[in-house]
Amino acid sequence: TNYFIQSNLRRMEYIEPNPSGAVTQKILCCECGTLISPNPANMCIACIRTRADVSENIPKQAMLHFCRFCERYLQPPNTWMPCALESRELLALCLKKLKGLNKVRLIDASFIWTEPHSKRLKVNITIQGEAFGTILQQSFVVEYIIHYQMCDVCCKQKGSDGECWRALVQIRQRTIHKKTLFYIEQLILRHNMHKSAMNIRETEGGLNFYYQAKNNARKMVDFLLSVIPCQYKTSEELVSHDIQSNIFNYKYTYFVEIAPICKDEVVCLTTGNSRYLNHMSQVVICSRISDNVHLIDPLTLKIGQLNAQQFFREPFQAICHQKQLREFMVMNIEPIRESGKQFGSYSHKHTLADVWVLPVNSLGTDEDEIHTRTHLGNVLACGDYVLGFDVSHAVVNNSVFDKIKQLPDIILVKKIYPDKVKRNKGRNFK
Repeated sequence: TNYFIQSNLRRMEYIEPNPSGAVTQKILCCECGTLISPNPANMCIACIRTRADVSENIPKQAMLHFCRFCERYLQPPNTWMPCALESRELLALCLKKLKGLNKVRLIDASFIWTEPHSKRLKVNITIQGEAFGTILQQSFVVEYIIHYQMCDVCCKQKGSDGECWRALVQIRQRTIHKKTLFYIEQLILRHNMHKSAMNIRETEGGLNFYYQAKNNARKMVDFLLSVIPCQYKTSEELVSHDIQSNIFNYKYTYFVEIAPICKDEVVCLTTGNSRYLNHMSQVVICSRISDNVHLIDPLTLKIGQLNAQQFFREPFQAICHQKQLREFMVMNIEPIRESGKQFGSYSHKHTLADVWVLPVNSLGTDEDEIHTRTHLGNVLACGDYVLGFDVSHAVVNNSVFDKIKQLPDIILVKKIYPDKVKRNKGRNFK
């Protein structure tokens, strides 16, 4: 008897006491027979996953509409928004396209890398849902097919060849170069004035800006009036009208004409403009272009400026463009310390000087030096190169210029450098 008692004591196992006093019971899974804790389904987690799918009401494939002209995605019903690849905005747009996602709990979502040209986007989504009284977590992949569709703005711009515009701004300048148009382009980009334009086209002598609203075109015209000397004209064309509701549909056109004067050009003023500028010499140099035309007399350092209204009241033309200037070499220079200044404004940034120059193609010959007076006395020295207008050998088709009797042989405009390509580091255009 003692032997059987000792053998039973060896077979006994230690059971930890249950502090709560409750007895935990185990049951067998009704499918696979695995010992599990009791649950309403009487099945283990593996068997519940084989019988239930918490993502069955969520589509595994969807479609995204993409406009390849403006690179924007369609957010229903009619909003187009720009989104970068694998961005938070694009992920939010993809999740909004899924139906039934609001009936489960979203845990995580992330992009799966795909080829940029594959027209496919894959998103790995993790959700939690209830099945047979048990909370299940499941991950699945949703594939988005990118479908090309033109937005409303691009459809009007590309599909109908730009005929659906409401307002047009025509910028024109009657010159032989595009220097001023390049300057205007930089100003427009700097102030973001091109954002509201539905189309921009380059034409002969200028640019065309197309707008959907008249107010946007008017803003562009006001901007041009504030940065350059110009004038504008308006016209309208009746497209359609409804007599019963008294609704008229017009197309508006703004023609903006820019003053045909550019920096470093020699101009010939009219008699009225010369009197307005305190009897300035009629042959002067355009020193700068802003909202006004800034002029300087190279013989007296007298300066003046004309606004757009004064310029177009008595317009004048340039008698020598920058490409028509001739290159000279400075042989001798003598600054003029005192000069008889009369009434009017004078430049303090320049120095008056007597200069003797020779054409570059005449160096080494017996040609005599040419004497002239210039406003570049503070920047010129012997041996420097300078561009100037050769008045004595020029043929100018200008009636006002032909009436002027006293003129210098040469009008020096600006200093140049032989190694200009090496010195310039390049301008940072936008």
